[in-house]
Amino acid sequence: MDYTIVFLALLAGVGLGLLTGWFWFSKGKKISTALQAQILQQERVLQKLEGKLMETQSQMKAAEAEAKAAAKEILSEARLQASELEARLEKEQGRLEEKEKGLDGKVNELERQREKLLTKEQDIDVLKAEMADASLRHREALEQVSKLTEEEAKKQLWEQLEQEFSTQFAGQIKLRREEMEQEYEDKAKNLMAEAMQRYAAEVASESTATVVQLPSDDIKGKIIGKEGRNIIAFEQATGVDIIIDDTPGAIIISGFDLVRRYVAKLAMEKLIQDGRIQPAKIEEIVQKVKEQVGKMMLEFGKRATEELGIGGYPADLLKIIGRLRFRTSYGQNVLKHSVEMAHIGRMLAEEIGADVNTVVEGCLLHDIGKALDHEVTGTHVEIGVEICKRYKVRPEVIHCVAAHHEDIPIESPEAFVVAAADAISGARPGARRESIEEYFKRLRALEDVAKTFEGVQKAFAISAGREIRVYVDTGKIDDLGQEKLAKDIAKKVEAELTYPGIIKVNVIRERRIEEQAK
Repeated sequence: MDYTIVFLALLAGVGLGLLTGWFWFSKGKKISTALQAQILQQERVLQKLEGKLMETQSQMKAAEAEAKAAAKEILSEARLQASELEARLEKEQGRLEEKEKGLDGKVNELERQREKLLTKEQDIDVLKAEMADASLRHREALEQVSKLTEEEAKKQLWEQLEQEFSTQFAGQIKLRREEMEQEYEDKAKNLMAEAMQRYAAEVASESTATVVQLPSDDIKGKIIGKEGRNIIAFEQATGVDIIIDDTPGAIIISGFDLVRRYVAKLAMEKLIQDGRIQPAKIEEIVQKVKEQVGKMMLEFGKRATEELGIGGYPADLLKIIGRLRFRTSYGQNVLKHSVEMAHIGRMLAEEIGADVNTVVEGCLLHDIGKALDHEVTGTHVEIGVEICKRYKVRPEVIHCVAAHHEDIPIESPEAFVVAAADAISGARPGARRESIEEYFKRLRALEDVAKTFEGVQKAFAISAGREIRVYVDTGKIDDLGQEKLAKDIAKKVEAELTYPGIIKVNVIRERRIEEQAK
């Protein structure tokens, strides 16, 4: 279409040129040779344009023919695909109709079966009612014939079975009980044996004496002091007995209380290192060492809880736990015993599925009352329970503490594990020595008897319990009262305590007056 417009425009231009030329030709007969040549050239151009136009028209006809052929081919393919799709749809529709007919048949069949089942259920209900009625009539007939009610017949039958098979039943029950007890006992032994094998602790018992090494024997004279005043001041400040014998290069600190012995040992070592051994210096160093030991107790408590993975305890409770490091039970260090128990208890708790954290805390705190049992009245279990309540320990842990000696009924698996771990730790070979514990009890009882009297400030059992040294308040006890107090203490010891040999009662009344020169 575009070529036709161009061609017409050119044709119009050429016609206009020819018309103009002819006008000028007719107007005048003098036409220059150049103009004629130009006209001829334009005619040639026109002829060329006519040729191109014809060629373009032929190309357009050919393209139109090709387009028509392609359109016919596409149309035929589309009609073929449409016919195939229509055939598929008809086939699928036929299948769906067949399936629908089949489902309708199945639904009808299910409905018929449902009606049959309902009919059978009704028949069964009728039969059940008839059977129940027949059973009732049969039971009534039996009761009339036997002149027994149903309950009476059951009772007679049970009595008859019991008479005939009681021996056999009893034997079976006894056999089964014995088998179960043996099985449980074997399992418990295996658990305890496995726990003891998995945990290995040092076997060591605490003694009642501590040896302090001396750089030379000349120091012994300084320790004794003029007229023995240094050793007297040291024994009075620490509450231990200093034994200075012929042993070269050593002195012995004797006492049943580990705290006192430890304080005395550190204080003596510091005095020997300082060289100035005199009553005033002794009191100063002993006081500093006591404060140092107090900090060490806190550190011991922290170490024990860190080893067992326990956190959240206040510092005061940790300090009480650390005090167990200086307490013994039948010669066994209580803190080491508690930590050992916690490890064994953890293993047992893991085996039986008990709460591991509760068992570990219960084992660590089970004997905490022993840290204060010589200062507070009551058994170590009662004191331990009060300490745990004061520091808001969990109730399940408190129950383990209260029940580990079965003072109250054991009500939880964790409490059973704590009690078992206590028995395992205390019963292993070399763990305890009963004679030492009895010895300690006798020494504590001796000190407690002396402290019951008014005016007594301090009382120390020394010389393996053969002497009780009592320090009194000079403001409350005079010289006559001092003699009377010694006799009263001796009488009370004779009346209340059992002891071998003779006990010496030494009442010391010392008056001090201090002033400051400014």
